[in-house]
Amino acid sequence: MATDTHAHDHQPPPDEDGPLTYYQTMEIAVRELLIEKGVFGADDVRAAIETMDARSPARGAEVVAHAWTDQEFKDALLADGGAACARLGIDIGPLRLIAVENTDDVHNVIVCTLCSCYPRNLLGLPPDWYKAKAYRARVVREPRAVLREFGTEIPDDVTVRVHDSTADMRYIVVPRRPAGTEGWDRERLAALVTRDCMIGVTVPKNP
Repeated sequence: MATDTHAHDHQPPPDEDGPLTYYQTMEIAVRELLIEKGVFGADDVRAAIETMDARSPARGAEVVAHAWTDQEFKDALLADGGAACARLGIDIGPLRLIAVENTDDVHNVIVCTLCSCYPRNLLGLPPDWYKAKAYRARVVREPRAVLREFGTEIPDDVTVRVHDSTADMRYIVVPRRPAGTEGWDRERLAALVTRDCMIGVTVPKNP
């Protein structure tokens, strides 16, 4: 039998739990009331949370790979993002999804200046920096400087467009397909597409 010989003389990390906020208290109260009234059960809540936690940028990457390989799908995506995603079995919900395409002349980047509105059904949970006040304020005023901090240098002759998400409208960037990927299948192409590419702060790397 293995023996743990590690000396546990370090201090455990401090608990990060603090007092419940007003909205956390309200959420608990409403949830428990709805369960008590039989509107839904605790298992329904758990299953919904698991479904939300399972969302990842892989969904968005699948959408981008389809757009790269199917012009008709890309046209549909740029016309109505939600309807196009539904064709792939991806439910965007009641939100309006707007896909914006990077080109030789335009580079797009997404922000939510008020809070952290984000296409979670496609990209999963937003990164901490996306929710940070510094990003939300600076990317509107000095987008090239912010992109440079992500290692993304945009030529002066390329227009940078910043798209501000709202409570009922979300954006996804369709990045430019890297050169040298002709003949690649969608699975291989999707592996090039990162979350940050679909926010617009980086671009896919050339293979």
